[in-house]
Amino acid sequence: MNPTAWRYALNRATHQLLDRPRLFDDPLAIAIAGEEARLIPERKRIEMQSHRALIAARNRHAEDELNAALARGASQYVILGAGLDTYAYRNPNANLRVFEVDHPATQVWKRMRLKTAGIAIPPSLAFVPTGFEEGTLQPALEDAGFSLRQITVFSWLGVCPDPTPQGTLATLAFIGSLPKGSSVAFDYAVDRSSLDTAEEMAMDGLASRITDPEDSVHLRLDSRALHRALACAGFHEIEDLGPPAIEERYFGDRADGLRPLSGLAHLVSARV
Repeated sequence: MNPTAWRYALNRATHQLLDRPRLFDDPLAIAIAGEEARLIPERKRIEMQSHRALIAARNRHAEDELNAALARGASQYVILGAGLDTYAYRNPNANLRVFEVDHPATQVWKRMRLKTAGIAIPPSLAFVPTGFEEGTLQPALEDAGFSLRQITVFSWLGVCPDPTPQGTLATLAFIGSLPKGSSVAFDYAVDRSSLDTAEEMAMDGLASRITDPEDSVHLRLDSRALHRALACAGFHEIEDLGPPAIEERYFGDRADGLRPLSGLAHLVSARV
């Protein structure tokens, strides 16, 4: 089991069960999470609400970017760190090829979850097993049938790009080298130094609920450094939604109190 992917799957499933209106519809989220999603105690569901809101918003954001890219002629969708994401199994676009990139062990576990849930693996999906080491993504994708000549959308949720490690820079450079119209959607949280006291407390509260150290390492980025890294990688259109813009776009008309933690999340779409 991948604990991080499991938590995200439970949050996506709980969003389908509890929140109205839904930010995004995922009819397979409950099936792949299993009965565990229905058995979460009410107290825990309340505690999960702000994290659930962020996960719902970033999935909606990524699929909004995909839909925009389809209108630009995109024919490939790459999900980096796919975990238990279900898009490939509910993909309504006959001409869209989906590539799920993840650690080999996580993909073995996912296949078991799919089999248990009775979810068939469609012919439009390719599993791409790789550990994200520098230089491994492009050859692994090409081995799975990926075309360097087609407009492609990348979804990179939960483990957001850090503008310093070489592996991340190489991944961004690879995406930026693809045909015009290609794009990447991801989320991040701002560096602690740019937060006020209340926002620091919110960040500490979030970090205290994260048991996987890799999650907390990748939470804190400097927006300016990130934008410079994207520009250097070949991205010409960068939309960075901070907390007020996320609130307005996805939560402004809600009456149920569903909101992400204030001051932390950014959602980015960057286009070649």
